[in-house]
Amino acid sequence: MPKSIVVDPKVVRKPETLEVADIPVNQYKPDAAKEIKKYGKKRLSRMYYDMLTIREFETMLNDIKTQGSYRGIEYNHKGPAHLSIGQESTAVGICANLAIEDLIFGSHRSHGEILAKCYSAIPQLDEEQIEKIMKEYLGGDTLRVVESLPHDNATDLAENFVLYGTLAEIFARQAGFNRGLGGSMHAFFAPFGSMPNNAIVGGSADIATGAAIYKRVNRKPGIVVANIGDASAGCGPVWEAMMLSAMDQYRSLWDKDVGGAPPILFNFINNFYGMGGQTAGETMGYRILARIGAGVNPENMHAERVDGYNPIAVAEAIERKKKILSEGRGPVLLDTITYRISGHSPSDASSYRTKEEVSLWEDADSVRSFGEYLEANGVLSKSDISELQQRVIEKVTQAVRLTVDDKVSPRVNGEFIGTVMFSNSPQERMEEREPEVLIPREENPRVQQLARRNRYGLDENGKELPKMKVLSYRDALFEAVLHRFYEDPTMVAYGEENRDWGGAFAVYRGLTEALPYHRLFNSSISEGAIVGSGVGYALAGGRALVELMYCDFMGRAGDEIFNQAAKWQSMSAGVLKMPLVVRVSVGSKYGAQHSQDWTSLVAHIPGLKVMFPATPYDAKGMLNLALRGTDPVIFFESQRLYDIGEYFEKEGVPEGYYEIPEGEPVVRRAGTDCTIFTIGATLYRALDAATVLSEKYGVEAEVIDGRFINPLNYDRIVESVRKTGRIVLASDACERGSFLHTVANNISELAFDYLDAPPAVVGSRNWITPAAEMEEEFFPQAEWIVDAVHERLLPLEGHASSTVQTTGEIARRNRMGV
Repeated sequence: MPKSIVVDPKVVRKPETLEVADIPVNQYKPDAAKEIKKYGKKRLSRMYYDMLTIREFETMLNDIKTQGSYRGIEYNHKGPAHLSIGQESTAVGICANLAIEDLIFGSHRSHGEILAKCYSAIPQLDEEQIEKIMKEYLGGDTLRVVESLPHDNATDLAENFVLYGTLAEIFARQAGFNRGLGGSMHAFFAPFGSMPNNAIVGGSADIATGAAIYKRVNRKPGIVVANIGDASAGCGPVWEAMMLSAMDQYRSLWDKDVGGAPPILFNFINNFYGMGGQTAGETMGYRILARIGAGVNPENMHAERVDGYNPIAVAEAIERKKKILSEGRGPVLLDTITYRISGHSPSDASSYRTKEEVSLWEDADSVRSFGEYLEANGVLSKSDISELQQRVIEKVTQAVRLTVDDKVSPRVNGEFIGTVMFSNSPQERMEEREPEVLIPREENPRVQQLARRNRYGLDENGKELPKMKVLSYRDALFEAVLHRFYEDPTMVAYGEENRDWGGAFAVYRGLTEALPYHRLFNSSISEGAIVGSGVGYALAGGRALVELMYCDFMGRAGDEIFNQAAKWQSMSAGVLKMPLVVRVSVGSKYGAQHSQDWTSLVAHIPGLKVMFPATPYDAKGMLNLALRGTDPVIFFESQRLYDIGEYFEKEGVPEGYYEIPEGEPVVRRAGTDCTIFTIGATLYRALDAATVLSEKYGVEAEVIDGRFINPLNYDRIVESVRKTGRIVLASDACERGSFLHTVANNISELAFDYLDAPPAVVGSRNWITPAAEMEEEFFPQAEWIVDAVHERLLPLEGHASSTVQTTGEIARRNRMGV
């Protein structure tokens, strides 16, 4: 079922001149009479009240950071506090016309956005709904701290709840919205549509895009707003996210009833600075940020510059853009201008800005000017304004007193962090409804083809069967993926060449016939956005299976793997789950930039589960395990293995569903004289080495296939070493910094009394990966393992080493840096 989009040379070679449509800049015209009629005096007063609240909240944090006290309450806050003093009208305007189901993602400077979104959500709920949310969130811990405060009703109590929950999170308290594990830069409150805020500049762009894809694929109401700074326009993942959000296929190939493009609004909160760098005139070339929308699609992303110092102008723009997004005509870009009077953080004292510039913006102060505007037009009186100001001060002061009291607001025990690194809560499906598929599973051509294949790779005489007659490693992966697509209606798979071609290595061949476009699609070549959007899709409530064609491309998705997928469950204190599986192929044949084993990189990062099956049986069982879980999994597959059959499980690869026990290595060959531990495709070279050791030297090696990198149960390895007294560890990862050294070190400590020699690590050379014709000199071979046993573990009578595996060679290579 190839795509039917014809690229006609007569059309694409035709001379023409592109014309870019006009991009509006600050077009909103205030009209008090119309605004009062539309919003009513109560809502306009409420917007002002919300702005006052943010101003006082941020002023309080500034006082504590710079003076150590606020209104006589002393506190030493050791953590960061990136403030948004000056940007209050922008935050309130963004949220004024959003529903609870509309989601906002923010940056490190998002306290005001949390307050604005939560405060806008509260009036949309009745008292019973508000009370239910507060009682259920974190088991009611946050509510119990504030419920004794004076309050008029549930709405009033909810304000106290939001103020305290946000501040307690900033001050790392147990009753904070994320148990204090997110802190100032990562706080959020999902029940009111305030989603994770990101310390990485532009980090919310691709995550928010994934959440918008989730809404579209699963037909959920609402839009998603990515609040990112003007400096993030220089970040690659932001451009990747915009390109991913604007793919033509949403409207040209996806079923019309899905609804069109994902409802994502990239709201660049433009305060004209990225830390101390001045974006307009110094570090960027766009002059007016809205211009960049013209580089993404013919609609210019419906780009517009909006005056963020007027909350009604922002609210009106959001309302218009929300209609566009709801109709599937996105994405949208807003350039919302504002100013941070407080500087990048309290520590910089705005040393990179002139006093004259700051003074100009202080004179235009949005809080004061909006209050004056409402007063001039009869919405508020002077006494009304004074009463609102006093009410805000009292509420913020109450929140501070509660938060800084160690008895009232203790911190979690450090060991608690370990309990929320993973959710460990398997789910068959993330939502209870029928999955959208095109054909019954049994009618799938590949399923029918595989039914005729042998599920064990050897005949009755132990002879290897022809590849075309055997269910292969790639086929086993396909069966696991297909199963979950027919179980979990939220599951999507995407990446480069995932549809039509069947994936670069034919794992997905047969899925195109089975699935509509919105469940299996090709993405742009945007590894950062592929993984980042997968993160957003997962934390929004769906299950994502994304693919990086080569392990080497993980570098393009480094932040998304290391900082996003790995950390949101723990930074949310377990509020969020991350049912995301990233398939990564480990290559060979393709040289220095396509043939690297980077398992050690992800092994080092807390919060990731890491798997590397080496057999078809394990490939299916481990991918089944990963795809039923709710934790982020980096799932490695060796390109060397895609064609192989199953040689270990004599019953072959089961047709039905099964899982491999998590973290459990497996003995592939029993032995008594030494242990060989492997990860990935090196297993087969280790088995060859074991055969040589046995047949030539009478040394019986026990070969253990690690299968898992994290978690990893060491019991079976220790049991083996206790028996053999010696261990050599081998994988295709470069030796320096290899995860095998971690395993070797742990074995040295766990089995020290049983070792007759130090563990020996055999990895790939610390070089670039050479051409395919030279790979035997780079990747560990059977003779390397045999030589390592001889040189470092157990001298083999009559053996002449063909390679140098001595400890002296280790020292020499390290001196040389290779």
